[in-house]
Amino acid sequence: MAHRADSSTPDFVPQAAEAVREHLAAATGLPAFLAGAGTLTLAERRLIVDQALLMLDQNYVHLPLKSAMYAVNPVQRLRVLRRRLEQQTEETEPVEWLFHAEMSEVFHSVRDLHTNYLLPDPYRGKIAFLPFLVERYEDAQGEHFMVTHVAQGFSAPGFGPGVEITHWSGIPIAKAVDLNAARFAGSNAAARRSRGIQSLTLRPLAMHLPPFEEWVTVSYVDSGTTATPRELRESWRIVENALLPPFVGAAAPTGAALAMGLDLDMDEANRAKVMLFAPKVVARQKALEAGGAAPEVRAGEISTSMPKSFRAQEVQTASGTFGYIRIFTFNEPDVQGFVNEFIGLLRRMPDRGLILDVRDNGGGVIWNSELALQTLTPRHVTPEPTQFINTPLNLRICRRNQQELGAWLPSMEQAVEIGSTYSSAVALTPEDTANAIGQQYFGPVVLITSARCYSATDIFAAGFQDHHIGPVLGTDENTGAGGANVWEHRHLVELLTGDPETPYRPLPKGAGMRVAIRRSLRVGSNSGTPVEDLGITPDVPYRMTRRDLLEGNADLFERAGEVLKGLTPHVLDITDATAAADGGLRLKVKATNVERLDVYVDQRPRASVDLADGQADLTVPDAATAHSARVEGFVGGELVASQTARLN
Repeated sequence: MAHRADSSTPDFVPQAAEAVREHLAAATGLPAFLAGAGTLTLAERRLIVDQALLMLDQNYVHLPLKSAMYAVNPVQRLRVLRRRLEQQTEETEPVEWLFHAEMSEVFHSVRDLHTNYLLPDPYRGKIAFLPFLVERYEDAQGEHFMVTHVAQGFSAPGFGPGVEITHWSGIPIAKAVDLNAARFAGSNAAARRSRGIQSLTLRPLAMHLPPFEEWVTVSYVDSGTTATPRELRESWRIVENALLPPFVGAAAPTGAALAMGLDLDMDEANRAKVMLFAPKVVARQKALEAGGAAPEVRAGEISTSMPKSFRAQEVQTASGTFGYIRIFTFNEPDVQGFVNEFIGLLRRMPDRGLILDVRDNGGGVIWNSELALQTLTPRHVTPEPTQFINTPLNLRICRRNQQELGAWLPSMEQAVEIGSTYSSAVALTPEDTANAIGQQYFGPVVLITSARCYSATDIFAAGFQDHHIGPVLGTDENTGAGGANVWEHRHLVELLTGDPETPYRPLPKGAGMRVAIRRSLRVGSNSGTPVEDLGITPDVPYRMTRRDLLEGNADLFERAGEVLKGLTPHVLDITDATAAADGGLRLKVKATNVERLDVYVDQRPRASVDLADGQADLTVPDAATAHSARVEGFVGGELVASQTARLN
């Protein structure tokens, strides 16, 4: 019997990498895959349309907004489709892919990446891919499209990272990207174009039909010294996107499952990119899941117990050495574990400054994104409030599930009388929980965003900006603009389980749907502004360079370092908090760039002192039995740092 290496042994990584190669080697060609597709009956098609009508008409929170912004009427389109289905028979119905195409077009028409028609088997869980990745950069000559990653085992003459693409199946590459972008549901031009680039080589079939073309012809300038124009013909392949766990079908409709804000297309694509171009990350995740120690990370990186969610390191720039944390996803059901891991990484970052990178993060559990904000600021955090659209069916759902949804119920009951469009605005994240941990990192922070930031990541970026944590450096004009909590059709089915009059019916053959159910609103100076379609506009615009794509974000880090260099760290540390002999509480505090300290004991103000030489040693009388002490640091009357010590 062959020996199975323990996940803590050094040979686990090559074993896992070999498993990735074997998985990709089993990929199916497009013609062979399509030969087995298409098994829905006419009755099943009618059921799918009926359930889509129900969700978009009765549950979809952005329907008035989208109808006004894009002059679309998805509900009427579905009614027309349903009428056509009534007139068809099993003999006269069109081929199945045309049905899927029309359903997808209806959902895409609202330009909402939360609101999806999810294709049934055999499309579900699959991806169509070409074995390389194309990304965009700009220079003085304009925009360029370049190969940045190539899957292991793939080669072509003069083809590899750094190769510039000129044409795509005979179409100039910029036009090909624009044509692709028009097919996808991004909420703004920047988001749609970013999807157009990604879909050149990678398409999750959960949301999209396979490509119509069996192969593409790529015109490129090779990487040799002669810069020879070449062409590559490459066929699309289909493979199960299964090496990292998927989101769909992952949890019952309670807790975190009802607090999701996720671009499923981006989540599927990111998992596929890891499988294709970063098999070592798969190896690390598999090692942890198997109960062993995580394999060694590359030089300079800090080990993390959640490699699919985080990467951390220090970066050297001309402006100094700064911490760097990349958050790949907020899609982690273990909320406490996610926040604790983030705090652990923050404590290993230098105080001089932190580059926090959420580019291409499609979101996940909204609680994760909002609970993380408090660790970066001394200010009180106000979570974003959310609203249902007032419909009889949403009211019925909230009445039946008052433990989870009771906070929205009174306003929805009142809407029957006053006719308001939306329910009252209630935060998904409890405000006391959003402030229970407090500030954990004391240096300045710059947040890097892109047009593929979506949903929970939009909410995180909005909170970062609205609470003035630091500047937002954006590689696109705005973020993806996904401002909602999303539920799956199966959640709606389960939420009315036991109701004899429920209109929801399980969908056939693995088909699915998702809908934006509660819209989110910004806080602070932007209070009441929706995130949907608008996104977050960066404070510092930036365009990716060729060097960024080929040398690990080198110019991007330099620009972030320049921003951080102009900001002042305000460090505060309670070095001792002990009961004094006279019944008081003795506190020793060290601080940098702080003028005044205010002290709160068990949430009550008890002392205020000016700092001398960055230190304070004070005793608060009659506080020996206190449970907590919070020290706030000020400069010129502005709160700049805060730390809480838990006592007894």
